[in-house]
Amino acid sequence: MKQLCIIIILLSCLFSKPVSKIISLLPTTGDELAEKMDQRIMPSDSKVDLIMTLKNKKGKTHSSTLRSIVKDDGAKQIIWFLSPADDKGVAFLKIEHNDRDDEMRIWLPNFKKVQRISAKKRSGSFMGSDMSYEDMSSRQLDEYTFNILGQEVYDSTSCYLLESFPREDIRTEYSKHITWVNDNFLSLKEESYDKSGELLKEKYFFYSHINGYDVLSEIKVRDVQKDHSTIIKFENIELDTGVEDKLFHEMYLKRRPQ
Repeated sequence: MKQLCIIIILLSCLFSKPVSKIISLLPTTGDELAEKMDQRIMPSDSKVDLIMTLKNKKGKTHSSTLRSIVKDDGAKQIIWFLSPADDKGVAFLKIEHNDRDDEMRIWLPNFKKVQRISAKKRSGSFMGSDMSYEDMSSRQLDEYTFNILGQEVYDSTSCYLLESFPREDIRTEYSKHITWVNDNFLSLKEESYDKSGELLKEKYFFYSHINGYDVLSEIKVRDVQKDHSTIIKFENIELDTGVEDKLFHEMYLKRRPQ
């Protein structure tokens, strides 16, 4: 299933008909719901400017600006930090694979080195945010089991409650996720639980309608155990721009294309 929390994934709406006219197509099992979420029509690529604001339990904030480019439903992703000065030049590259571990690399200009993010380090924080490197990757349908717990109204919207359990052989920092999914198969809220079964993160998703797609305009993530939060706002969104595969290469971590 396409990662519900990936920083630059742009989620789209599969159905434009009223719910009453598609009742026969509504999912009856967790697997069916996950498949419908996974089958949404997506832009071929996207470019977006991001404002990422971190807030600690004392209320102190720290903001960064970033430039993101993504392709193939988030399977290819590259991000450059533009500000503040301490972070400027840091860059992140991710390429997902179906038959082996995803590739993740981060360019640290102060150390003049590209650091590989191994599978063992995926639970680490992405640049001090409440998103881990694992949160930056897609969830594959065959790596999880899904259950519909019922329905619940969230923010005046009737939602399915989708429970997702990772397979025992999957390396993850989470024991399960519970996601609030609306009738257009968009995720509005998610709770992620640690290995002890305690609530670890709350995630909230907001959308704008652009070029026929419902795309993310803001993500809020709160680590409830650390009382720390991250807000990511999406600006200057461009869709279906014809991004080439060659952009997703280590050499572009060190120099952002013009």
